[in-house]
Amino acid sequence: MGVTEIHAATATLDIFHRLEKEGFGELHLKVDSTTGLHAIVAIHSTKRGPALGGCRFIHYDSSEEAIVDALRLAKGMSYKAAVSNLPLGGGKAVIMKPLHLNNRPGLFKAFGRFVQDLGGRYITALDSGTVLDDMDIISEITPYVASKTNDGDPSPYTAQGTFRGLQATVKYHFKKENLNGLHVAIQGVGAVGYLLARHLHEVGATLSVSDIDKDAVLRCQQEFGATIVEPHQIHAIDCDVLAPCALGATLNDDTIPAIKAKIIAGCANNQLAREHHGQVLRDRHIIYAPDYVINAGGLIHAATRYLHLSDDKAAQHIEGIYDIIYTICERADKLNQPTSVIANHIAEERLK
Repeated sequence: MGVTEIHAATATLDIFHRLEKEGFGELHLKVDSTTGLHAIVAIHSTKRGPALGGCRFIHYDSSEEAIVDALRLAKGMSYKAAVSNLPLGGGKAVIMKPLHLNNRPGLFKAFGRFVQDLGGRYITALDSGTVLDDMDIISEITPYVASKTNDGDPSPYTAQGTFRGLQATVKYHFKKENLNGLHVAIQGVGAVGYLLARHLHEVGATLSVSDIDKDAVLRCQQEFGATIVEPHQIHAIDCDVLAPCALGATLNDDTIPAIKAKIIAGCANNQLAREHHGQVLRDRHIIYAPDYVINAGGLIHAATRYLHLSDDKAAQHIEGIYDIIYTICERADKLNQPTSVIANHIAEERLK
């Protein structure tokens, strides 16, 4: 049994409407009956360069859910690359994780052939559910891979960019560079959240942390003297900065009224449950660092490795997260608009 590729021509009218409405260029689906591969690649834009975006490998309840996830994430990658001023477009791959996986290398080789067939318009990378070994397997089939083992873990770069973005919001709101004594509540202390906690501890911040992983919070308690808070309570504690670093959609109708922090600055993707929540935060005089701007360090690292740019150039781009976050805060007050809207406007200007 062979491989079948299905392009967006088979998608429903609703999908076409969404593609046109959100400015998408391409949507590709691929099925490999031999390995069980069911993969989607959404390419939002290639106006600034080839579309770079990670490959997500998780369970989905339906193919429609997987397609919507790929579309949403691809558009976010376009905006993230544009705001970060990288010569790249935005795309995303989603592989629907089967209930029983018998041949993981074979599945990722099949996905590598899918990426190769797209001729360089899409560059894949690490994302939820994939590991560097998967990227190495894909790279045996295609050169269009931006995060391999020898490129290193992107987490430290995401954490560094988030830390600098957080510093920018503190500078803007509290008018100070020094974070000593600042109380930061970190919601999720996995790979990036833990590293952010370490950065903050090193400059004297007071930390409260939550995570469903008990070992992760105990580690922060032991190493940084962090206070452990239950996951369902972390958003509501009395603190200066709330740093969402776990799942998305944590800023919603239920949580926002309880937030006491003056600043929200964390690395989680898709923090706003709905677009209008950016305005809700502004109405409550809470500064929100747009997620796809502040967490761009990992993308910058992957992009500079793929483009063979120097470490100095990568560091310069990551350092630029401070400036763009500060600029977004300034523009939001000047124009009386949510920071999320300002970030989108900057990205859209650059995509034009």
